[in-house]
Amino acid sequence: MTTFDFSPLFRSTIGYDRLVGLLEANARRAETIPNYPPYDIEVTGEDAYRISIAVAGFAADDLNLEEREGVLTVAGERRDADDQVRYLHRGIATRAFERRFQLADHVRVAGANLRNGTLDIDLVREVPEEMKPRRIAITSAEPAGVLSKAKKLASGETKAA
Repeated sequence: MTTFDFSPLFRSTIGYDRLVGLLEANARRAETIPNYPPYDIEVTGEDAYRISIAVAGFAADDLNLEEREGVLTVAGERRDADDQVRYLHRGIATRAFERRFQLADHVRVAGANLRNGTLDIDLVREVPEEMKPRRIAITSAEPAGVLSKAKKLASGETKAA
């Protein structure tokens, strides 16, 4: 097991406690993360993303999506009992699962679509207007000394003494 020491980050950063906490939590649970079902995360636009999860064998009623406090949870559990079916080979995994995705600030789920055994979850980042960068005008207050008198002389407002 590889361990990471994040204490140097605490000494040189201010206000990033939450980020460092997330890094530590992910490092702790990295070995216990299941790899079922497989998924892709793609960028579909400047502020748009899509998570595609392979959920072959699951119906829309078997899946549950929940977004709470910046965490998207996708869970699946087959509800239909196929006890009467006798399989010679069963290769399609339909075991219950739960996947969690940590969402960044201002990212929300825009919608979900189940098609051809793939669950597509569309995400969008909506930064509030007050959080967007804005240009700030710079003004300068000039001293009332020699420089301002020189400008007045150059413009012809006053006569030289």
